[in-house]
Amino acid sequence: MTTAEKKITLNGIDMLTLLGVNDANLNILEDRFNSTISVRGDIVNIKGVLEEVELVEKVIKEMAYVLNTSGRLNRNDVETILNLTVEGKEIINEEEFDSIVLYTKNDVVKAKTPGQKQYFQTANKNDICFAIGPAGTGKTYLAVALAVSALKRGIVKRIVLARPAVEAGESLGFLPGDFQDKIDPYLRPLYDALDDMMPSEKLKGYIEKNIVEIVPLAYMRGRTLNNAFVILDEAQNATDVQMKMFLTRLGANSKAIITGDITQIDLPSKSKSGLIQAKEILSGITGVGFVYFDRDDVVRHKLVKDIIDAYDKFNGNGKG
Repeated sequence: MTTAEKKITLNGIDMLTLLGVNDANLNILEDRFNSTISVRGDIVNIKGVLEEVELVEKVIKEMAYVLNTSGRLNRNDVETILNLTVEGKEIINEEEFDSIVLYTKNDVVKAKTPGQKQYFQTANKNDICFAIGPAGTGKTYLAVALAVSALKRGIVKRIVLARPAVEAGESLGFLPGDFQDKIDPYLRPLYDALDDMMPSEKLKGYIEKNIVEIVPLAYMRGRTLNNAFVILDEAQNATDVQMKMFLTRLGANSKAIITGDITQIDLPSKSKSGLIQAKEILSGITGVGFVYFDRDDVVRHKLVKDIIDAYDKFNGNGKG
């Protein structure tokens, strides 16, 4: 018989609930299988006969999925999962599990399209990742999910999200309220994404303690960001000078994701877009990754893809 050893890293999982009171859930597995199952932190190590190790791995991943989608995991749940998995009736397959970016308060954020899966892999592999493509492809949402996941796992100590406050068709000076009131509409999509991914009170506490910071790009000047996950959204509207400034803010043990759509530039002169320039200058540098989305990666309403197609044809950019 072939023996094997498998390690499963369960990112963002409540391990106490997964294992059960006094390891009750873990004991069910140990009673059912001959494999040795040990847990340290969020890593589960399984040793035994290959076929059984693979089965135990599936059961544990199913348990993690059920816990984080339902918010509970009791003895009956574990028994049901175990029996279904042994019968080959998995709730989630291996590919789906490997594409999970984050378990949120209401749902699971996962890479759904080939482009999103490449994005997930590229962002994990590189300290700086550029995600370029049309609206609706999940560039910003997945970037925020990756940042929240890194914060929950203790990989970084803070999240900083920035956007250029470009006056796209309306002057900030004529908008009502103080500066924060004027700038909030530009930053609202980032707040919305965060609000989807963690309880409101926790998010409020993180913002008050500057563990999560959402700022206009201009506020990044002169700073060095250590132990941080930094996101620049709508980067097509950053000038070449702003882009260089942003990229050079990165400190020790930090990661950055830059998202943008080069067909939606609101700068007075499109030739000054820092995103377009960075694409030309930084391609090929080790540690900097680029991911390009297209209409096939759109995950919003099905009409969004048709709208993108229609505009591409109108502008002479259609495929074929």
